[in-house]
Amino acid sequence: MSTLVVVPVYNHPQAIAGLVERIIAHDLQCLLVDDGSEADCAALLDGLAAAHSQVRLLRLSPNQGKGAAVMAGMVEAGRLGYSHVLQIDADGQHNSDDIPAFLADSARWPDTVVTGYPIYDESVPKGRLYGRYLTHLWVWINTLSLQIKDSMCGFRIYPLAPTLALLQRVRIGRRMDFDVEILVRLHWAGVPVRGRPTKVIYPEDGTSHFQIWRDNVRISKMHARLFFGMLLRLPMLLKRRLSSA
Repeated sequence: MSTLVVVPVYNHPQAIAGLVERIIAHDLQCLLVDDGSEADCAALLDGLAAAHSQVRLLRLSPNQGKGAAVMAGMVEAGRLGYSHVLQIDADGQHNSDDIPAFLADSARWPDTVVTGYPIYDESVPKGRLYGRYLTHLWVWINTLSLQIKDSMCGFRIYPLAPTLALLQRVRIGRRMDFDVEILVRLHWAGVPVRGRPTKVIYPEDGTSHFQIWRDNVRISKMHARLFFGMLLRLPMLLKRRLSSA
């Protein structure tokens, strides 16, 4: 088992250097995927890759979206021979001290997606929190399962073989709809998903690229597509649910 940390980056100069330091402190290799960042952030990423032998840099241009950046990182990880990818967002929300716990879970269940189950503090915006609950409801409907406790946390480990096979078969959302859609489709493909509790904060100086109207419309369309996909898979999902009862 070998794990590459993939960090999609789009204009996060205030947080990325500290995150990289914390990642490599765990003796891990890190791939920064620059998703068309502006010059100051791009220069910082160049410097991080030059300063640390454990850090690689993959550059996309123009900006293609978080999902596209993560998928590009997965493809590169597969090319390099890694068996797993640990995805962590660049904005400083996630507790990188939990990386060893995620890796331990992944080593114990290597064919499973280990995804963060957020524990929030008072910094979480209430609108974002309530919106997550609505997405959770749709995910439970579209999988006929409660296995995916949280589908929006960008801190997770993927087994690469089934994930890359899925990406070759299906077009997955390339922006903020990616995190949810890929978990639902991996679940449909029979890949187990396990939640790992982890603290999540919203830093006061953090930068969010979530566009409330555009991304909510995009996510709503994704839920609709997945709902009709669930209907097509309904016999299979019911059979799976009954067999696990």
